[in-house]
Amino acid sequence: MSRPLDGLSAIVTGAGRGLGRAEALELARLGAAVVVNDYGQPGRDGSGEASAAPAEEVAAEITAAGGRAVAHLGDVSDFETARGLVDLAVAEFGKLDVLVNNAGILRDRMVFSMSEDEWDSVIRVHLKGHFNTTHFAAVHWRGRAKAGESGVYGRIVNTSSEAFLAGSAGQPNYAAAKGGIVGLTTSTALALARYGVTANAICPRARTRMTEDVFAGFAEPAGEDDLDPLSPEHVAPLVGYLASPAAARVNGQLLVVHGGMVAVVERPRVAAKFDTSKEVFGHEELDGLLTPYFAERPATETFAASEVLGLKKG
Repeated sequence: MSRPLDGLSAIVTGAGRGLGRAEALELARLGAAVVVNDYGQPGRDGSGEASAAPAEEVAAEITAAGGRAVAHLGDVSDFETARGLVDLAVAEFGKLDVLVNNAGILRDRMVFSMSEDEWDSVIRVHLKGHFNTTHFAAVHWRGRAKAGESGVYGRIVNTSSEAFLAGSAGQPNYAAAKGGIVGLTTSTALALARYGVTANAICPRARTRMTEDVFAGFAEPAGEDDLDPLSPEHVAPLVGYLASPAAARVNGQLLVVHGGMVAVVERPRVAAKFDTSKEVFGHEELDGLLTPYFAERPATETFAASEVLGLKKG
């Protein structure tokens, strides 16, 4: 039976655990040969010794199920490591077709307490890591197109977060990185469309090592056979779809996904517009226009995960 990703190859970063693992398994189930990348550090803050074991275990799981996979140990925030990752996919499978960027770390702190290193490290792994792999994948696809190859196929799926949309008080570094990833995605989508490449971003909600404290106390499956509404398995099918030929017209989009729900996020729209009655605005005129406008709007509310997710603690 034909599968939608038969004959295609994919890279999934941060694929040794959690979301990345579920995504790698789904792409393989749909027929893709997969490079399973993970740095394998035990701490979600990027601490501990790097280990090939997580990536190797997922690659072995894919192989045991009849698929094709190879493990890659490496930190994608390193430019040359990202180059080697793309080169490995091409060497092993002849070409690269799909790139799923998922690797990341957390170093949470309030903005007034955050150190420079805590800021830099999260921006480096999330945002620079996404750029590094995207850059070398783009070089690969553009090179093939420039060489005259017709029908170049490329799919990029980047991992953002609602932390940048709704705010996350203790994660200024993470929220900023995830917002930057959306900007990178939309720019990439415009730049690579002419070569047959699409780029989209997802905001997944899932119970993983990265989010264990965020979703602590939220309802888990009642029975052994019930799927957790926050399981990564709810996210992986959307990644598989975006990687497939069926999603050829989906480009530059941001989608929220969790628990059997997919929401397409609109680009920001202007909520109100004010024009000066003079040549330039003065303080008094702005006070007279903006102060009443914001006074009539509800105060900004703290993001309540329980309300948005429709989950209950306990």
